[in-house]
Amino acid sequence: MSFTRRKFIKVTSATAAGVGIAPTLAAQLIPSPIDNKVCVFSKCLQFLNYEELGETLARLGFGGADLTVRNNGHVLPENVKRDLPKAVKTLKKAGVDVPMIATGINDANDRLTEDILGTAADSGISYYRMGYFKYDDKLPVFQNLDNCKRRLEKLEKLNRKYNIKGGYQNHSGPWGMVGGAIWDLHYILKDFDPEYVGVQYDIAHATVEGGYSWELTLKIIEPWINSLAIKDFLWKKGEKRWEPEWIPLGEGMVDFKKYADDAQRLLTTKPITIHCEYDLGGAEFGQTNPTMLPKDIYRKLANDLRYFNNKLVKN
Repeated sequence: MSFTRRKFIKVTSATAAGVGIAPTLAAQLIPSPIDNKVCVFSKCLQFLNYEELGETLARLGFGGADLTVRNNGHVLPENVKRDLPKAVKTLKKAGVDVPMIATGINDANDRLTEDILGTAADSGISYYRMGYFKYDDKLPVFQNLDNCKRRLEKLEKLNRKYNIKGGYQNHSGPWGMVGGAIWDLHYILKDFDPEYVGVQYDIAHATVEGGYSWELTLKIIEPWINSLAIKDFLWKKGEKRWEPEWIPLGEGMVDFKKYADDAQRLLTTKPITIHCEYDLGGAEFGQTNPTMLPKDIYRKLANDLRYFNNKLVKN
């Protein structure tokens, strides 16, 4: 079902005010058994303004927002000095923290990098997800990785300056992306202080790339993990290759029981962001006018949070 823009805004506003979240859904919400506040990656909620986002996350039971501060995000990089403090203040007013942001930062010399890091630090944000590096097929693998290390050296200096942690997400895919295999991240990061440069560890992407070996690579990269991304997937056959299909937590191939056993110390101490990247009527891609009803989007997010609280963290 599709909506006009006017109708969509009307429905969204009503939902954010509490009308669209059914009492039965609210009654099912389970408070997190850990002090560490669970965030949601805000890409799937970019149809909400800051006030609506804060009110909605608070009602759904999320303690924090992993806010998109990047092109087409909740906060545009060129407006970060004005909009990020406003976003943080508005969300905190609703009882929702912003401990982390998702950025496209991978170059210390970019004209907006210091604006983003400085404003984030001044706003009380301790973690940011970096942008990605890609392999240059014309160069040997380790020359690629050494080039990445040199770029990270400059970012580490900025992170120290602003006392903020940068995390590089291990991301699967056929796009020649550095970090999918995780061993390359260890090669890059082994000489860096994990207090300032580390990994946003994504168990779903680690499983896609590593199958069973994610258990070993988790041990290898653990000292540099400074935040955790949570999602699930199934393999599906595409036109040219088998591809991961993102689905709600607990419905896919990620061995969350084993992950909870192996990573419990991380799950109770590191910032956590739940990535809802399965079908949400386009909201999963950051669309501002998705075809799925807001209340149905919220129900799916609440189900993911409930699964996390029930299955991944031991009381």
